[in-house]
Amino acid sequence: MIRPAKRSDVPEIIELIANDPLGAKRENFQDPLPDTYYEAFEIIERDPHQELMVFEGANQKVVGVFQLSFIQYLTYQGGKRAQIEGVRVHEDMRGHGLGEQMFKWVIDRAKEQGAHVLQLTTDKKRPDALRFYEKLGFTASHEGMKLHF
Repeated sequence: MIRPAKRSDVPEIIELIANDPLGAKRENFQDPLPDTYYEAFEIIERDPHQELMVFEGANQKVVGVFQLSFIQYLTYQGGKRAQIEGVRVHEDMRGHGLGEQMFKWVIDRAKEQGAHVLQLTTDKKRPDALRFYEKLGFTASHEGMKLHF
């Protein structure tokens, strides 16, 4: 079941995000979690253009997570874009169709909100994720760049 994330889900979400070689380097998963994660959750929860969603497994554990953002543009005749970030599926649940279920939900939601495109970025160090997104129909149409501070 896909549902909006609750504050009580934050530790499970951060555990998912931190559970890969890249996430382990940039996240601070510990007990208790740093307040910064809860502060970020509250900001996301208040923003009507952000949807932090979880996939709840049969045991009521968070087994998947993503953040969907809606961005209004002047380009594309004042079009709206949907952007998905922070996609994670619990390692024990990979290969069982959960990611496809999440993306079906995301695509339907983006269309429902009037978005003309769904975009994402994926780290080049995640070739399995890249293959997954290509299988879903995403194309590498642009070259992304970042400037970290």
